Amino acid sequence: MAKKALVLLNTGAARNKDELEVFLTNIFNNKRIIPIGNDTARSMTASLFLTLSLEKMWNNYVSSKKISSLHQLTGKLIEKLALLLPEYYITSAMLYTSPFSQTAVARIKKEKIKDVILLPLYPHYSSISVQSSIDDFLLKADNKFRIKIIEPFYNNDMYNKSICDEIIRVQGKYNDFHLLFSVHNLPRKFINESDSYEIQIEEHIELLKDKLSDYATNLCSINLAYQSKIGLFKSLRPSLQSVLKKFKNKKVIIYPLSFILDNSETIYELDFKYRSLADKYGIKEMRVCSCVNDNTTFVKALQEIVSLEV
Repeated sequence: MAKKALVLLNTGAARNKDELEVFLTNIFNNKRIIPIGNDTARSMTASLFLTLSLEKMWNNYVSSKKISSLHQLTGKLIEKLALLLPEYYITSAMLYTSPFSQTAVARIKKEKIKDVILLPLYPHYSSISVQSSIDDFLLKADNKFRIKIIEPFYNNDMYNKSICDEIIRVQGKYNDFHLLFSVHNLPRKFINESDSYEIQIEEHIELLKDKLSDYATNLCSINLAYQSKIGLFKSLRPSLQSVLKKFKNKKVIIYPLSFILDNSETIYELDFKYRSLADKYGIKEMRVCSCVNDNTTFVKALQEIVSLEV
């Protein structure tokens, strides 16, 4: 019997239209995304946003012919981690779609485990993603476990090697590409409230620049851009759309830096929506990297990260 539990925390993803409705409903009811103090008012606002968003988003999913594979990738990641960490019972808890935290809690209780390590699958800290996922699990756990929480791991060397390996694979033998690190956007409001997300992103890119130089690869430039603006709040800049406009008649590689597993924002947004914009802006060629997913080097990185918590 496993002595400890390891819980992979993530947002979740829609696998069908009904689940997309659940996903959007839960997102719009997150107090950190829709910061309305009154629950009734926030629920009404969430219902309005859902009405305005659901059909359009589902049509986008269908037109791109690519539904998120996040859940399948999570399963593969768990399988590989289980081989390297046999002393752990490993499961997942999603914030916006099943399996939710209460399911993970029930599974751990069934295994009669008291020691739990939470591993947020977000490399950089954000109150919207990391803290929301942690708070949700802690609420459902109701003080029934001894819990440790793994800090953001953007500075792990093996993790960064797995990112560089993917960039080099996509680049191939060519030296005329510009690299764009695309990062999920956040409202500026949260950064002003001591959210370390932007700082960690910038530190991460500097680490990756150094590591890419070890490969002696020739990239024309390395750039930061933010995708997926949230709500009506002032967001981080530069936007991916504005950055793409600068590369007319040039070749670009996009790496989705804030994501660990491929999801709708990499599969649909980057590889479909933004590809259409790239064509519109006259970009000569655009290549999109996969996330690290269940890459062997990344799995070993997680083994190292978890082992440091013992």
